[in-house]
Amino acid sequence: MGISYSQTQTGAYALVLGEENGKRRIPIIIGGFEAQAIAIQLEGLKPPRPLTHDLFYNFAAEYGISVETVYISRLEEGIFYSKLICTNGGKRVELDARTSDAIALALRFQCPIYTTGEIMNRAGIIFANEPQPPVGQPMSEAKKKKSDLQYMDIPELENMLNEAIISENYEQASEIRDEIKRRKRE
Repeated sequence: MGISYSQTQTGAYALVLGEENGKRRIPIIIGGFEAQAIAIQLEGLKPPRPLTHDLFYNFAAEYGISVETVYISRLEEGIFYSKLICTNGGKRVELDARTSDAIALALRFQCPIYTTGEIMNRAGIIFANEPQPPVGQPMSEAKKKKSDLQYMDIPELENMLNEAIISENYEQASEIRDEIKRRKRE
């Protein structure tokens, strides 16, 4: 469903997965680099150089390997464990992976993410009376303050967007991109 700053751990993010035909959500605490890799894929941003997950995807694609499924297989002491189900057209293998890495790859390979009913029962929560973002859209922070972006023209914004991508400030890049999109719709 998206990513938001963790309310419980400084410098960490909460990745929220949603049940496909239900209301339960699984919050998974992940680090900043993993959050960045997931967020840029959700936002459709292209970094100037491939990130590690992009490199893995490009390498696998070049050799005819695909990730068919990500399976969150265990939950022990608050840590989620995952497997990548991979194939090269003939051979099928399961690879152990950190859940954050597995999800970053699932987004790139556009494959489904599954877990067990037991994990959903143990870790799944229902957010009471909170509007949820559409699937595939990152969760935003509580109301953002109006930024200086609203006072810039589109060429200035496009220059700032390029600079943010080059400096790998993807959070700022997504805010700038959203402002450009908003104006083009008007």
